[in-house]
Amino acid sequence: MENITTGYLHRAEIWVCVTTLIYFLMNGAQIFETLVFVPKWVSSPPDNFKLLSDGQGTSLKVFWIVFHSLHELTFILAIIFCWKIDPVRNWLLVLFAIHFMVRVWTLSYFAPNIIDFQKIANAPGLAKDLTKRVSLWQTLNYLRVAIFMMVSLGLIPLFIKLFNMQKG
Repeated sequence: MENITTGYLHRAEIWVCVTTLIYFLMNGAQIFETLVFVPKWVSSPPDNFKLLSDGQGTSLKVFWIVFHSLHELTFILAIIFCWKIDPVRNWLLVLFAIHFMVRVWTLSYFAPNIIDFQKIANAPGLAKDLTKRVSLWQTLNYLRVAIFMMVSLGLIPLFIKLFNMQKG
């Protein structure tokens, strides 16, 4: 480790704390959506797909785009402000890589399927293997939310390490 000042440690601690707090807020929204909202629209496909339709139901697209963008910005800032602290930086990079892979999975699987489900809400004739698709989406969503939660929990020991470095 390079010579690290108290001010550097303080900024690193702040940004790890900020990204952890935002991640936990995001987890709360994901848990709420997974346990309350998703069961409502998957319970009776395609009848309840109207809940997903922009303008006719609960559009969460803008919410998630803004929330993830804000979080990823704070995550990157945490990495930047921890760059000189090798063990913290390295674990932040590992956690960010896992987070990034799940985001790619989200954009390549979950988002396109939600878009398809929204289209089916407006044209039920488009439905193919709907029950199976919805069930798979819901099951994989549990896994996705669990991975996001594990990543956010992985930030806690890093914050503690920074806090202890600050004290010592």
